[in-house]
Amino acid sequence: MVMKQFLQQLDTGRIERAIADAERVTSGEIRVVFQPGKVESATHLASTEFTRLGMRATRERNAVLILVAPDARQFAVYGDEGVHARCGDSFWQAVAAAMEEKFRAGDQTGAVVEGTARIGQLLAKEFPRRTDDRDELANDVVQHPPVI
Repeated sequence: MVMKQFLQQLDTGRIERAIADAERVTSGEIRVVFQPGKVESATHLASTEFTRLGMRATRERNAVLILVAPDARQFAVYGDEGVHARCGDSFWQAVAAAMEEKFRAGDQTGAVVEGTARIGQLLAKEFPRRTDDRDELANDVVQHPPVI
């Protein structure tokens, strides 16, 4: 079972600290989801999870989801309309390439932390933290149970 091995090697605390660090300088929000089992399209699933987690409800529409499906060997980085309008496809491709390099090297935690850091840099530039900012979404890593 790939998911079990993947999670055993994962440092969720480090990922959650990376999310908190990124969000200290931006009004943007970042979430990370790990999805077990067969996944037809990580991008489609990311869109569904994005909505399920209430990520479209941020004040500036500036939330980003990293979804990883280890069993399917897929991942997706999915941003709300406010983020996408300011970064374009080349940004998403660069984040995905950096993450893929670390995944291939077996550094699962590093891949997600790298993606989070790059996303955080963009969010800090495009959506700097404001005096009235509040953390709109939880920073915990979501690990779905396997489907039996």
